[in-house]
Amino acid sequence: MNVDSIFEQFTQKRILVLGDVMIDAYLRGNVSRISPEAPVPIIELKKKEDRLGGAANVALNLLALGAKPILCAIIGNDDGGKSFLNLLENRNLSSAGIVQDELRKTTIKTRVIGDSQHLLRIDEEEVGAISEGQENAIISKVESLIGSGLDAIILEDYNKGLLTPRVIKTVIEMANNSGVIITVDPKRDNFFEYKGVTLFKPNLKELKEGLNVEFDFEKGKEKFEEAIDLLEAKLNNKMTFVTLSEHGVFIKCSDEKSYIPAHVRKIADVSGAGDTVISIATLCLTIGMSPEMVAAIANLSGGLVCEYSGVVPIDKELLLREVKKIV
Repeated sequence: MNVDSIFEQFTQKRILVLGDVMIDAYLRGNVSRISPEAPVPIIELKKKEDRLGGAANVALNLLALGAKPILCAIIGNDDGGKSFLNLLENRNLSSAGIVQDELRKTTIKTRVIGDSQHLLRIDEEEVGAISEGQENAIISKVESLIGSGLDAIILEDYNKGLLTPRVIKTVIEMANNSGVIITVDPKRDNFFEYKGVTLFKPNLKELKEGLNVEFDFEKGKEKFEEAIDLLEAKLNNKMTFVTLSEHGVFIKCSDEKSYIPAHVRKIADVSGAGDTVISIATLCLTIGMSPEMVAAIANLSGGLVCEYSGVVPIDKELLLREVKKIV
């Protein structure tokens, strides 16, 4: 297998990322004393940083591998929305799929980091389902983008209200009618709305919560695989891809299934790993890779980003070197 050729094919792909976007804001500084006003540390602020987060981080991972991501999402007509659009422009990401609405609030998650320790997170967000008019605007954007040619659609659900049952069902129908690969990184609220997708990627916790089942994965795989069968009976999806944290990943397509162990890593932060995994898995599907190889490369990518603090996209050259070691 020519790995360089695989990565070159990634650069030809046009991927729509539809989902909840946010700004990941960081306040970094040093802690030298405790406040006299309350038993809390005082941060001597040294640096402020805003990054694209949520579904936008999925787009950044695709961009890092040379693909052309198109982000479709709803943000507020507020200061956060302006900052978000500026961040898109700074990263050369198109805003053509962005809907800006005065009735929505742009999601901002501010993390306070003192001496490399995560001390506090402050969330500014609105998580109610979008209105029918907002649904229409999003569906119209997706329809137009499918018409202009896509290799895949990623549905990235962060439970912030964009992916309503109507939006999900309509987009899946449009994708399947157009022969476009459609993959999902789900959350619990709409877990069983994603019927008929190409690839469904929960983590182990989401799988248990979505199905309302409990089992100990370490004590045997029988109950886990029963849960997979139950999931597929409900969703009629082509592939199921489950991330298993320190146990690696699992993928199933028809009657073929594979367990791929995790690679030994020095874990700094697991934030954003799921974004990376769904990005890489989707790109691999667009070039016709086998399910086992899709899972193997995505598994590598998720581990690599966990070695960095904060939400960061994959490093293309680093992933290229790592993939060459396993093929």
